[in-house]
Amino acid sequence: MVIAASATLYSTHIDLPETSRTQLIELLNQTLADTLDLKTQVKQAHWNVKGMQFIALHEMFDGFATTLEGYVDMVAERVTALGGTAMGTARIAARTSTLPEYDLTAVGGEDHVRALAERFAHFAARARAEIAQSADLGDDDTADLYTEISREIDKNLWFLEAHLQG
Repeated sequence: MVIAASATLYSTHIDLPETSRTQLIELLNQTLADTLDLKTQVKQAHWNVKGMQFIALHEMFDGFATTLEGYVDMVAERVTALGGTAMGTARIAARTSTLPEYDLTAVGGEDHVRALAERFAHFAARARAEIAQSADLGDDDTADLYTEISREIDKNLWFLEAHLQG
């Protein structure tokens, strides 16, 4: 579900056409919702994981959440730099995230790792598509932001999948 840009588009000296900025703001706000949702799902796993791998997974999940929090800020600030309004409330994220709802009955480490691997894969695929969309709109800076996110999310997905492959 795409988040519509706010009716107000603030002026900026960034040399992108207004139509491109509007589309980029919409794209970035969707990413903001997905990133906020993914962060809270990772924290859900962090708080509730149990089992023999508890401490390793607990700490790994917390590191993922910290990284995602940084991306929340980067994405929101890019929205505002382009003259938009960052749509970053929990209610907006809950209403518009493209991620599946987290299984609140998950307890064991493997359950949480599988759930997060699915969500990180979904998020990574969207980030790669957003690289192309940003570039098509003439915004290499936003494409670069998505490339940074994609690279780190792929690394985190590798960490999750390595737990499942052993």
